[in-house]
Amino acid sequence: MQAHYAAEFDREVGCTEAEWLGWLPDALGDRPWQLGPGAAHVTIDGGALALAWHVLPPRQIALIRMPRMAVAFRFTGVPDDVRYAFMRRFDLYMQRGGG
Repeated sequence: MQAHYAAEFDREVGCTEAEWLGWLPDALGDRPWQLGPGAAHVTIDGGALALAWHVLPPRQIALIRMPRMAVAFRFTGVPDDVRYAFMRRFDLYMQRGGG
């Protein structure tokens, strides 16, 4: 978990677009949002988060091929503490592991 989230940052995520879109509603919680092609706009306490993504070529390690996407996070008008709380929940929800 990060101690701070900048107002703008980019990430590479290891999932397909279909998986991302399946997880996104629950990761956003009860925040109002609108989905567009390769993008989503989320309202957060009077501010906003613009998400934009595109599919990258799969990462290949030996015989394993892992899907990936580039995701841009752009917050506007969201105070640091609210941004931190939102992203902490978002990251915990999106976290995947095996077992």
